[in-house]
Amino acid sequence: MAHEFWISPQSYQVETGDTILADLRVGQNFSGSAFPFVQRSIEVFDIVTPSDRLPVPGRMGDRPAAQVPATEDGLHVLVHETTNSIVHYTGMEKFEAFLTHKDQLWVLNQHAANGFSAEKFSESYRRYGKSLIAVGDGAGADTRVGLNWELVALTNPYTDDLSGGFSAQLWRDDAPVADTQIELFARDSADEVTVTQYRTNQEGVVTLPMNPATEYLVDAVELVLAGPDSPGEAVWHSNWASLTFKTPN
Repeated sequence: MAHEFWISPQSYQVETGDTILADLRVGQNFSGSAFPFVQRSIEVFDIVTPSDRLPVPGRMGDRPAAQVPATEDGLHVLVHETTNSIVHYTGMEKFEAFLTHKDQLWVLNQHAANGFSAEKFSESYRRYGKSLIAVGDGAGADTRVGLNWELVALTNPYTDDLSGGFSAQLWRDDAPVADTQIELFARDSADEVTVTQYRTNQEGVVTLPMNPATEYLVDAVELVLAGPDSPGEAVWHSNWASLTFKTPN
């Protein structure tokens, strides 16, 4: 029904002087294949350190895709934006299942009202991923990095008290996005994955319950009418935001 994209560090907590290693993954239920560094598929691939923002160095075919020296203490944020891709549908069944999963059923009525074909049509999509990594003490805070569809952590999972949960804010361009589904994937120490849904409030903020020693993927998807820069004959465009981190033991 949907294939999430996320940044998957081999370790979410590393020591200063070590190397941050992270894969780019696409899959379902927080399980998916790792993809190498492919420049033509990358719009943005940066690391935000406490003192700077730098492009992730890479060569065609690098696995893992991110291999970045950790040269200073603090919270580091890997940022990745893909180029546009396209998916083709031959019928409405899979499209409707996707829209149901991502709470975007309003698209069905609009699809019919616009006179779009129900038998053959296309959707373009773009992925926006972030991952929180603690280097040394892991101190610091996430900030907006200028993605058009972006999840921003309001909590540092490595240094803040998580008894009241982890908060994030969803942004579209320069405005927070209210009343939007947030999907939370949680992988525990036994490698079991649970999936729950939440919604942003009027300020675009969602607060999520946390458990120790758990890897999390926070995911948000929107559908919009395709623009002139969308590839092929796409009539819809989806934006995907993801945020990954792992709570300490």
